[in-house]
Amino acid sequence: MKTAAAIRHVHFEDLGAFESVLTSSGYRIQYCDAGVSDLRSPELADCDLLVVLGGPIGAYEDDTYPFLADEIAMIEKRLNFARPALGICLGAQLFARALHARVFPGPAKEIGWAPVTLTSKGKHSPIRFLEGVPVLHWHGDTFDLPEGAELLASTAVCQNQAFAYGKSVLAFQFHPEASAKGFERWLIGHAVEIGGVKDISVQNLRSDTARLAPESAPLGQQCLREWLQGLD
Repeated sequence: MKTAAAIRHVHFEDLGAFESVLTSSGYRIQYCDAGVSDLRSPELADCDLLVVLGGPIGAYEDDTYPFLADEIAMIEKRLNFARPALGICLGAQLFARALHARVFPGPAKEIGWAPVTLTSKGKHSPIRFLEGVPVLHWHGDTFDLPEGAELLASTAVCQNQAFAYGKSVLAFQFHPEASAKGFERWLIGHAVEIGGVKDISVQNLRSDTARLAPESAPLGQQCLREWLQGLD
């Protein structure tokens, strides 16, 4: 059986709708919790697929969160050897750093459901399933596109919303794994951040997720399924 290791930064930002795709594709999933698990573990370096999930910290906050140095070093090692890796939100930002690109605060926080605009490369990639479909955004930082990466999607607020690096690396700034199931945990865990953003409310995020996630999540699953098939 293939192995997938998922680095989780906060417990509620898990694999979501992607978990069932991985298990049905023959992966045994192991979660590693940043700040607790050993991010230098050979299991992370040697697994068949590494997934780096989201979280509320900055990818550049090494002084505050020293584990980031080990995490970035491990990601860099995998990317240098073209080992399969998937990054979501903070994960995408950490991939950018591992590829020596800059991560920095964006022009505005992007929280809520909105579609992304696909590039020509994106229209011919697995993320084509998400064209025109509202997806969940939840970030305040952004990053420069790494050298050698292909831009796949953008929004007006954040130019670099998804990129590929070869066929073995896929990174999303948004959350294609988000589903209605368990979303209440996001609303609780991010309560302080929600309260600090004008025109964003728990009630609207809850109702938008209930309405839009049933369409978005299966399309995100199709995207992941096709990408995994391309790894074989």
